[in-house]
Amino acid sequence: MDEVEAAYEWVEDKLVFEPQLVGWQSAFKHGLLEAGVLPYNGFTFKHIVGTKIGGTIFDPDGHRHSAADLLEYANPETIAVYLHALVHKILFTTEGDQRPRAYGVIYQDADGVFHKAELAKNTMNEVILCAGAIGSPQLLMLSGVGPRVDLESHGVSPVILDHPMVGKGMGDNPLNTVFVSSPRPVEASLIQVVGITKFDTFIEGFSSVKLPNNMMHTFFQGVLSLLNETSHSTLAVIDFYKQLNVMEIDGWIVNKVDGPVSRGHLELRNMNPDDNPSVTFNYYQEAEDLEKCVKGLKTIIKVLNSNAFSSYKYPNATARELLNRMLSLPINLRPRHESAKFNLTQFCIDTVITVWHYHGGCQVGRVVDKNYKVFGIDALRVIDGSTFLKSPGTNPQATVMMLGRYMGQKILRERNASGENNEDYSIIKDDTDKSSSSSK
Repeated sequence: MDEVEAAYEWVEDKLVFEPQLVGWQSAFKHGLLEAGVLPYNGFTFKHIVGTKIGGTIFDPDGHRHSAADLLEYANPETIAVYLHALVHKILFTTEGDQRPRAYGVIYQDADGVFHKAELAKNTMNEVILCAGAIGSPQLLMLSGVGPRVDLESHGVSPVILDHPMVGKGMGDNPLNTVFVSSPRPVEASLIQVVGITKFDTFIEGFSSVKLPNNMMHTFFQGVLSLLNETSHSTLAVIDFYKQLNVMEIDGWIVNKVDGPVSRGHLELRNMNPDDNPSVTFNYYQEAEDLEKCVKGLKTIIKVLNSNAFSSYKYPNATARELLNRMLSLPINLRPRHESAKFNLTQFCIDTVITVWHYHGGCQVGRVVDKNYKVFGIDALRVIDGSTFLKSPGTNPQATVMMLGRYMGQKILRERNASGENNEDYSIIKDDTDKSSSSSK
């Protein structure tokens, strides 16, 4: 755990800043405290019950930082980053009764040309899969590692390993939201204040999200593209934009269920790695998750009715009315029930949306061991959010980056202990590099 903490601190030191609360976020903070989300824990990275100010990846000048910044600390002599390179398949050796061993990948470049990249001949070399909760289980399946029946039904051949737990245990933290219009000017802010309840929900807020030049536009791009591709017409999408503009949204308070019990699965739709697989998250399938949602919404209602937040809500707009107008918006593909206007349980079911905190599919203890090595296969690890049993805290990015740092350090120690030259480990034989026999 000391090494985990050190890895978190390393990431925090490179990328994370303390936000400065003003206006709307300050009122939201005091509204949470007035609603009973206690104690006040101030600025902290820890996920403890109460109201806190969390870290932000936006610096004081408003510039966003990300995991890409961490490449600054890499050794350029031992790393090569290929852009627009889509991996299609992991390659395995399968000789006799020996365990399959990963030895490279097939990938496609931006021009559609296929290339093979192979590991150099070194027993410590390995393929490390970091394609995320959707991409990693999908790529394992496309490579012949997964439930045999599912793979054979899609024509995957050969089946390298019948691995029934690949794609299982898929989770996403269900999110329900309330839009708020303000009678006074509101500054732009992303999540800064977080209310962590005793019943395992996270209550967070954004402000000044007017369309079209704001974060709201970006947030709904994914939702709207889905609506447009499925049962909703382009006219419905345009109407959605119009409704949002008319509403003059100034704030957005959300309730996220932490560690949902409801779980789903991922399956291939076809053999194209460029297509999304079919994913079922089973939001609110379990009553326990629904109960948490209802309690969270009741807390949001208290925030909306608080004295601290009153100046950022029109006095004639009741909390229930603010919730009910969500029912008129096509934020998901679920049917609306009349009972949702007075029943919070039904409201949770009808208005649930994703918060993109996908996890599972290659979980520790099921698909990979405690060292993130894939069971039954040599020289292959999965190190990303697909290994999580739950998505931690307000956003999984800190834990994903911590995991990368933690495992990177651990792998280096293993290689040092082997007595081998570390610089040899990342060498790959790659047919894209015609100027030399290998690239690092």
